[in-house]
Amino acid sequence: MPNPEHSAEPSPNAATVSFTPIAYIRSCYPERFGIPRQAGLVTSATATIAFPNTDLHWHALRGIESFSHLWVIFWLHGQNFTRFRPLVRPPRLGGNKTMGVYATRSPNRPNPIGLSAVPLDGVEQTPEEILLHIHGGDFLDGTPVLDIKPYVPYADAISSATSAWAEDVDPLLPVEWSLTALASLETSQGIQVEAVKQVITDAIAQDPRPGYERGKDGKPNQEWNMRLAGFDIFWKVETGVAVVTRLYQIPNYSAPQSLRTP
Repeated sequence: MPNPEHSAEPSPNAATVSFTPIAYIRSCYPERFGIPRQAGLVTSATATIAFPNTDLHWHALRGIESFSHLWVIFWLHGQNFTRFRPLVRPPRLGGNKTMGVYATRSPNRPNPIGLSAVPLDGVEQTPEEILLHIHGGDFLDGTPVLDIKPYVPYADAISSATSAWAEDVDPLLPVEWSLTALASLETSQGIQVEAVKQVITDAIAQDPRPGYERGKDGKPNQEWNMRLAGFDIFWKVETGVAVVTRLYQIPNYSAPQSLRTP
């Protein structure tokens, strides 16, 4: 019988903790489906951490450009979980084995806080904002940032660390483009075609399908759909190869600055 004093349930006298976002992230992922399951997997995905251009933020960010990488602590917004579940089914385990949530990186957590290490590409100041340009993140567009800390290799990189069932990177899914999809992309307006094609290819190569759907390739008429980099994208998987069948530029949606034509 568990000791009630050690229960995960908050006590009636537990303090309430609140956070105020310091910045927001603009990314190429407007919805959850298609976001890589870890940071660093889709390096072609660029993003911007946008701070209001105030003296407070300018001073707080002084010296940040001296570091190559940052830890970003953020709120996992845009989730549709109705309640916290202590057991989850990691996609890495095929979606049919349960693990304790604290032994996973599932977003369904008692406090939906995320932590990702990303490269810092540069700092830009505009009259309205201070922008930290990054890439390789796993952030939903509009993500609230709670804090930023520099990545310090001597302390943060642990060469002897092990990670049980998450030891190896998942194999990439080969991706091909139909002539129809390529033609639609190449005639789209205001984008860098090759950059957009790369980020779409890299995102699909991560195989964002639920774990229990992997290995069921070739279902008649089964297509997957996701929004990414300003496009509504349709793709399917046949004999282990993903094929981008068609895509449409989303009206009145501006792709991230790094993917637009100069």
